[in-house]
Amino acid sequence: MRRALDTVDLFAHFCRAIGVDDVRTLATSAVRDARNQREFLERVRGLTGLEVRVLAGEQEARYGYLAVINTTTLADGVGLDIGGGSMQLVQVARRQALDLRSWPLGAVRMTERFLPDPITKRKQVRALRKHVREQLASARWLAGTGARNGRLAGIGGALRNLAAAAQLAAGLPSFGVQGFALTRAALGDLIDLLMSLPTAERGRMPGIKPERGDLILASAVVIDVVMEVGSFEGIEVSDAGLREGVLFETLLADRDPPLFEDVRRASVVNLATQYQTDFTHTNHVAQLALEMWDALAAAGLHGGGEEERELLWAAAILHDVGMAVDYDDHHKHSRYLILNAGLHGFTPRETALIGQTARYHRKGTPGMREFEPLAEPGDEALLNRCAAVLRLAEQLERARDQSVRATRVEVRDGDVELQLEADEDVRVARWAAEKQRDVFERAFGRGLVVRDPKSLT
Repeated sequence: MRRALDTVDLFAHFCRAIGVDDVRTLATSAVRDARNQREFLERVRGLTGLEVRVLAGEQEARYGYLAVINTTTLADGVGLDIGGGSMQLVQVARRQALDLRSWPLGAVRMTERFLPDPITKRKQVRALRKHVREQLASARWLAGTGARNGRLAGIGGALRNLAAAAQLAAGLPSFGVQGFALTRAALGDLIDLLMSLPTAERGRMPGIKPERGDLILASAVVIDVVMEVGSFEGIEVSDAGLREGVLFETLLADRDPPLFEDVRRASVVNLATQYQTDFTHTNHVAQLALEMWDALAAAGLHGGGEEERELLWAAAILHDVGMAVDYDDHHKHSRYLILNAGLHGFTPRETALIGQTARYHRKGTPGMREFEPLAEPGDEALLNRCAAVLRLAEQLERARDQSVRATRVEVRDGDVELQLEADEDVRVARWAAEKQRDVFERAFGRGLVVRDPKSLT
């Protein structure tokens, strides 16, 4: 209790020091189940003046649901939140919560009850698995959800640690676990490895924080049983938590339920806003890029997939965020910020493609390079296409005055003719675009001819 009071007092001091007067203080399983709950809450109030709201299990599950649904693309399936004292599952259909449940299956509770020994015995793990299955039997909707095309997405520090460990074990570039799909096979390998280690050594595993070493096995087993019962092949990881659920409830209070209409779009716009993006410029770059993208698809020069189009749009909106660091090499700074922001709704592969497209919006030869382990077949060509189109759009909007209103594309004699629509002299924009012939030809296998209104008359 003393440590808890010291912690609350410290954070209350931070809030007072920076002028925050709207403070939401929430308590979950540990306080919910404590016999001395009233005494603790009174001491918090006396020490800090804060009124603590103790969440019921269903309320905790709801905040976890809001965190999951607003940071992933989960539409149908199950949202999971595992903490120290409890685990919450939410049945989701068309992004709506149908059933919210909480079980006393948290990592601390399960470790103390089933895995207290420094050396874990297999019979202890079997007993834990049996207990979790029995508890989950009350949620009949969970059985086989994954087999019915449902997905599993989750939050919680233990889940993030397990995802980070799986990334490192697979040799993948790690810039956060947002959107990472932790497969059941990879989780099984981690469980086997954790069981082979004494408790004291588990916190030394790459990706596992030392303070979670004694609890991580119980978390892994509980999550694995959820995946087993639900017939899920993997779980999508979010870097959000309960506090983000509270934030979304406040931020989107005018909506019922408080959900973003489009998680991916909201995430991109939020990141751009955070770094004072010039939206007049980036929106016009995005418009020009998508016009060219669509016209090139109509001409048969690429497949015109919606996913590629969305990645191009995201890179166009975010290509200048690095200017918040410095103008020089801002394309490299943009990539850094994109990769490390944790773009909600995007997988690590998609985030890498967006970051690399932004990285090459000025110069250089596009390539996946260190992100190759994340790539799927065709991603190198996809990146070349997106980077070439974004670079053209950026050059056409080089003056940041929207003088090139729009573009038209025609294929003539094997070359692509890019016609600029403008009411004023845009020779500089044409000249800048023409300098991108090499990257365009590399991406599309066609020569590039750029014409402005004067050259067309």
